[in-house]
Order: sequence, then structure tokens, then C-alpha cells
Amino acid sequence: MAHALGRERLRPGATMSKVDVVPIGELPPVGVVPKRMIAQVVRQDRFGDPAEAFQIEEVPVPELAADEVLIAVMAAGVNYNNVWAARGIPIDVIAMRKRAGKPWDFHIGGSDASGIVYAVGADVRTVSVGDAVVVHPGWWEATDPWVAGGKDPMLSGSAKIWGYDAPSNFGSFGQFAVAQEHQVLPKAPRLTWEAAAAPTLVGTTAYRMLHGWPPHTVERGDVVLVWGGSGGVGSQAIQLAALAGAHPIAVVSDARRGEYCQKLGAVGYIDRTEFHHWGIPPHWDDASGQKEWLAGARAFGSRIWEILGERRNPTIVVEHPGEATLPTSVFVCDRGGMVVICAATTGYSGVVDLRYQWVMQKRLQGSHGSNDEQARAFNDLVLSGSIDPCLGEVVRFEQLPTAHQAMTAGQDVFGNRVVLVGAAQEGLGATS
Repeated sequence: MAHALGRERLRPGATMSKVDVVPIGELPPVGVVPKRMIAQVVRQDRFGDPAEAFQIEEVPVPELAADEVLIAVMAAGVNYNNVWAARGIPIDVIAMRKRAGKPWDFHIGGSDASGIVYAVGADVRTVSVGDAVVVHPGWWEATDPWVAGGKDPMLSGSAKIWGYDAPSNFGSFGQFAVAQEHQVLPKAPRLTWEAAAAPTLVGTTAYRMLHGWPPHTVERGDVVLVWGGSGGVGSQAIQLAALAGAHPIAVVSDARRGEYCQKLGAVGYIDRTEFHHWGIPPHWDDASGQKEWLAGARAFGSRIWEILGERRNPTIVVEHPGEATLPTSVFVCDRGGMVVICAATTGYSGVVDLRYQWVMQKRLQGSHGSNDEQARAFNDLVLSGSIDPCLGEVVRFEQLPTAHQAMTAGQDVFGNRVVLVGAAQEGLGATS
């Protein structure tokens, strides 16, 4: 049912047996779990624009499996994957769960969270009630033979993204979220709840992109081209490349974004609005069309040389726009280099001119999420203060649909968007 924010408040001296739900921005005592919770919910009959697809409802607080952790969500990151969930494209995550025998006819998204542990399953040993934590989004079945055999779990058939297509339906856009024990990591004590919720999905994704595909791992002196440098994945990839001693170059849409990227460690930036060859190139037998496209791609590549002061091409290209930019990424990538792609926000029809691919022996690598080792390595950098979470915009809980709608419209912030949940709605959340 639809729910008004804060309809039923926990009065002093009241017990949870008399109160089923607490208002957004408040929490019951640590370890006390209400029967129901407030969440931003997507249903199939509302698929479409996120502004309409997400609605506030009251739903049951889920029970835990033996390996799961219940987290009172203080703040949640806003990522593009739940634009897809709201649209039901490219997959209908609700229908997918129904086919797997799950009982839910709704979706609660959210793949980044900071919060407090309120309950643990019977087999959980590394997490305790009261811990301040963040969640990494890699989800998989521990009994999957691939995982049980010690192989990279994110390459297993059971691998999913928590808060998007994982079988568990309770991501971070509700008062309580359910995560597997291995996903739960310590929160940096110095960070506010909203800052802690900002970087994990994009940061662990960027870490896997740059460190997860040997021998193409980022090294000192490498040139790394980063698309969308001022956004979520981009802002983290720039910092990770700089920490490795590489030379990150950002691709952005204006000078202000470029200057922001330089503050994060980029050696320079390219304003993509100065070029017009984007999208699927003309067919290879269209001589005049190919000539025009190549002129644009070469001019773009020359800008990289200008920034570096020498004729060097990117060893690694961090991709996520996809359809609009992939042809250029492959073209400018160095011989024997790698284009690594984690999304396709401009479309899924990626075109590669195979002449540049095979002759120059370039690698086109898909990358999705991160495994535990990569997630912990990234979180260690956050804990040490080596990584800026790049908190860009904080919105109230009821503004979550419009925050996703702004993403759909291409209204990007510098860094990451975060929505307050259990943290105070009147302003910034407290540091724990």
C-alpha cells in the first residue's frame, strides 16, 4: 500500500510490539527490528520513467537466511542500474525473480548502502549487531560449483548485482536491507553516512576494471583514458589510476567538469562537445563517410597527445557510454592495450572496426561488479583516506524518483548522488 512518510512514530517508552513501522529519518533501538518498513518500490505496472515508477510503500521487513545480514540503511547511493530497473529494460528484474520462484511482485533497488547491522543469520561470524558498515554489490551463490571451486565468483553463473538483479529483493532503497555476509565491509569512521554510501558500487567497479584483468592492469606511467570523468565510475577510476602512478585523462562535457577531474588527479581533460563523430560509424565500404568519421576520431586522439606532450596512446580505456563512444575508444587505444567496459548508457549496439582490433592486437574486455578481494582492496583505500568518495548531491528520501529521473535526462552531478534513509532528512547525516 502507498505510505505517507512518518505516519506512525515511535513514542518514548513505546515497544516495537505496539509499533509496526518507524518514520523515515529515525531508527528503533539497535537490534530491535520492526515488522514492517518504508521503501521506494518499483512495480511492473509502473515501468517507465523513474519519476513515476518509484513510489513510497510500506512492506514487510524480510527474514534472514543463515548467511545474511540485516542492515538499517542510513544512506544509499543512486546509480544508473535502477534507472534500468524502473524501465524494465534491458531486463525485467521482477519477472526474473518470479521465474526463479521468489514470492515478491515488487522491486526494492539500491546497490550502495551505509548503515548499522541490526540482525545476523545463524552462520554469520564476521559481522556483529551494532557494526557501522557499507555494502559491496557483488552477489553470488556460495554453493555454485564455480565459486566453491575457488574461481572468481563474479564470473560464475550465479553472479548478480545486489540491489538490481540479485535474487534478494531488499536493496538499500528501504529502511532495512539484506546482504550476504561477504558483502558487508567496515565503514570509514571519519565519513558521514552519506559520504560512506557514495563510492562503493562505482569504486569497486572501477577497481576491477583497472586491476582485475591481467596482464592489462594499470601500472606506473600508463596512459588511462576515462570516459565520464566527473561521474561515479570516472571519478573513482581517475583516483585509482593516479594512485598507481598512471596518467589519467578525463573525457567530460565542459571545462568545469574537466577542472574537477584535474583536482582528482587527471593530467588533463578532453571536452567531448568539441567533437561530432559520435555514434555508430558509417559502414566500412562507405568511403566518404569513413573519411569524415576518421577525421573526427584522429582529431580526438591528437588531443590526447597534446595533453601528454608526446605521441602516446592510452594503455587502458575506461568505457561505459557504449554505443556513442566505443568506436573511438577502440581506435585511440594503444597497440596491445585494453578497452574495458562496464555499462552502455548511450545504447548497447557497440561497433568495432576489426581492422584496428586484430592488426593492433587490442583487447575489448567486459567488466561487471567486483569480487570480495577487489571490494576489500578498494574499501581499504577509502578507510585509509586515499580515495575521496566524491559525494556530489544528497537528496531526501522522497526525492529518490526525481534523482533517478535526472540521471535519465543526463543531468549528471560531479561525483555521486546519495539519498538519505535512516540519516536525518533535514540535512546532512551524522558521522558515526
